[in-house]
Amino acid sequence: MKNIIDKIDNLIDMYQKGELGGEVMPEDSNPHLPKSSLENYIYFTLPMALNYQRNSYTLWESALKTYQDKETAFVFDPQKVLETNFDELQKALTKYKVALQKQKQTEIWITLCNTFVELFQGDIRKLFDEMENDVDKIRNFMQIQSKKKFPYLSGNKICNYWLYVIYQYTDRNYTNMGHLTVAPDTHVCQATYRLGLITAEELQSCKVQMIVMEKWKEVLKNTKYNPIDMHTPLWLWSRNGFKEIR
Repeated sequence: MKNIIDKIDNLIDMYQKGELGGEVMPEDSNPHLPKSSLENYIYFTLPMALNYQRNSYTLWESALKTYQDKETAFVFDPQKVLETNFDELQKALTKYKVALQKQKQTEIWITLCNTFVELFQGDIRKLFDEMENDVDKIRNFMQIQSKKKFPYLSGNKICNYWLYVIYQYTDRNYTNMGHLTVAPDTHVCQATYRLGLITAEELQSCKVQMIVMEKWKEVLKNTKYNPIDMHTPLWLWSRNGFKEIR
């Protein structure tokens, strides 16, 4: 175990020194809205639900272009989305390729906007307030109690990463940051395998996301790190070809 922690220390050190890249992260493509504003929270929420099986940098570049275009910016206003006919909304979401799957991803966008309006009067910040900024309560509400109301945003990978992005790019703080797990996307799973924390068989398992999440909770228990601290270093390490850990 000490050998693993040493590797983790060195990987974190390489990340902090910029040796893994990452000077610009995908979500840095944003309009730099006031951190506490509703617009800022919505901006970092809706595109996240479409962030699967695609290049994250391209997605957020598309989101920024959509926000900056007066003809398409309305897609970030849940109430306006619900007042817009499907074809017009679909046209706006596909203009800069925020939505790649025209039908399915437009429906996801509408469902989320309807959830925000129905449950939170259009203000997604109320979700965090009502759940007392408790990571476990938020995930339980989204992933178990109301899963169908949060398509894709409630998934293990996206939900954890979305909560992390909200923490990074808004004014939100959580009461139990240590309970936020790594977001087990392909890069994180591959890096976890490369470190020797999971087997090749586990990497190929249909349950690999849950295995990776549990493994990081176990490995970092009683250390100075929270599991989510590992997400970006692991992601960059994998994305840039597994540079040798010093």
